Amino acid sequence: MRASSSRHPASLTVGICLVFLAGCGNPSDSGSDTGTSQNPAASSAVPVVTSTNVYGDIVERIGGGQVKVTSIISEPDQDPHSYEANTQNQLALTKAKVVVENGGGYDDFIDRMLKSSDNSSAEVVNAVKVSGKSAPAGAELNEHVWYDLPTVARLADRIAAALGEADPDGAATFTRNADAFRAELKSLETREAQIRTDHGGEPVAITEPVPLYMIEAGGLENATPEEFSDAIEEGDDVSPRTLRDTLALFTERRVEALVHNEQTSGPQTDRVEQAARTAGIPVVPVTETLPEGEDYIGWMTANVDALASALGK
Repeated sequence: MRASSSRHPASLTVGICLVFLAGCGNPSDSGSDTGTSQNPAASSAVPVVTSTNVYGDIVERIGGGQVKVTSIISEPDQDPHSYEANTQNQLALTKAKVVVENGGGYDDFIDRMLKSSDNSSAEVVNAVKVSGKSAPAGAELNEHVWYDLPTVARLADRIAAALGEADPDGAATFTRNADAFRAELKSLETREAQIRTDHGGEPVAITEPVPLYMIEAGGLENATPEEFSDAIEEGDDVSPRTLRDTLALFTERRVEALVHNEQTSGPQTDRVEQAARTAGIPVVPVTETLPEGEDYIGWMTANVDALASALGK
């Protein structure tokens, strides 16, 4: 989502919550400690904080048993755009040696909390900066870079380097794990390339830009009116004309699939999804954070395979 979005109350509430930490949040919103919390060697593990469990899982894959990860957004029903700080996560940030954030306005609460924690020594890895991407002329950057596999491959190397600086004795292990993770990403890139070969140029629709990097890697064309996806991304109402134009994509069968972010559904996206199903057009659900019990590679594999299946290959 965009930094200016009305759906980013986190940037407005974090400052207040840090003053009244005892009253903000509740145990179900506290993020999760994953990785080495049950490991006898946990006391020597590198403490890492990530903004979401997507990055938490990647860090665990690279760090193995030598990291202790706290993912602030860790539940499938938590909205990354409405996070409120709490004492547990603030404490984790004061101790973190490595912090992994998305950047690009997606999780500004990390920078605000880190500043309040007075932890200037933590190595901050910003995925958008690692991606090297910039906004096209006259447009805004699609900040959902964890759906861009080449970016995630570069991020793996950057995380390995940051962990190696925090724990030089584990540097070789972190590099080896990052290499293995990138090999799995390469296999996924091959799957996306096959979609491009089989279906390049075919039109699809989206509810908002979350999966656009995957769609672009598959060589597909986004046929959604920009006014529709922009409004949904900003949490605004879609104009009647724009909604009518979007629904026509399905009633007139002008797209091959709808890729729908099911974590930000509402009356207008529900109408679009229903129109697709009524027209017999496949719906591919995606999410912004890891579903419970899944890891990054399995999750992305399922997303890519679901897209390929919806397109008929």
